Amino acid sequence: MEKYIEAFANAFLGTIQWTWKSILFEVPWYTNYFWGLVAISLIIWCLEIAFPWRKNQSAFRKDFWLDGFYMFFNFFVFAIAVSGFYKLLQLFFADIGVTEKSLALIDISGWPAGLQLLVFFIVLDFVQWFTHILLHKFPLFWRFHKVHHSVKEMGFAAHLRYHWMENILYKPLKTFGVMILGGFEPDQAYIVHFIAIAIGHFNHANIKITWGPLKYIINNPVMHLYHHVYDLPEGRYGVNFGISLSLWDYIFGHHYIPEDSGTIALGFPGDDKFPKDFIGQNTYGFKKGQGS
Repeated sequence: MEKYIEAFANAFLGTIQWTWKSILFEVPWYTNYFWGLVAISLIIWCLEIAFPWRKNQSAFRKDFWLDGFYMFFNFFVFAIAVSGFYKLLQLFFADIGVTEKSLALIDISGWPAGLQLLVFFIVLDFVQWFTHILLHKFPLFWRFHKVHHSVKEMGFAAHLRYHWMENILYKPLKTFGVMILGGFEPDQAYIVHFIAIAIGHFNHANIKITWGPLKYIINNPVMHLYHHVYDLPEGRYGVNFGISLSLWDYIFGHHYIPEDSGTIALGFPGDDKFPKDFIGQNTYGFKKGQGS
């Protein structure tokens, strides 16, 4: 028990210290997620203002500040709060004999750095794409994922507007993805994480671009806007589930882009009764009868 308590405390305090050092610029710029997130957000927001797709949408769109709060809460505050619990989970699995080596399918540690990063990126993106489908398909998960789909005007900060309960599903499955690679995370993994943040911000931004032929590989704002469409095609529980890559949606038939005006209604049936404040949105999913 003492081992678990010490591991929990070290992980929790370590995350607090790392975040605080990041804010004070005491962490190298290329691994500083706090100011990296700020920089990426400001750049894409400026692009939204300079090249707006929906020209009648204000730079300070509906729920701009709420989404900004979600962005820092989910990326830092919640990460600090649960860091100790994830460490406990790792120790528990190690104690029962479930290790990185026991689940490893491939070992990429000896591959060239560039190839390591590419495989790491592709595996994690596929795991997140699959997890995203689960969030839509099962009512228990959808009741929490509704927070993300309650956005009525799309903008970059909507990327990180999500219920913290989603991490209960995302984090273990992402960890599983890393374990498939033998528990190996490339030294330059921060490059992958920053690219994922930038693509996620961009896909939610008020900018119109599809990347030409690369649209079949890389996700884009036009494709992702239809992921948030109010009226889904009949018989579908969701479309365009891609996170960074659109590839998976085209391979498995989840792509859907009937037009590109950007004027579609966003949300979900019944969202007029969905809470508009942070507290209300984060308690909604725990109430009975909210799964549909």
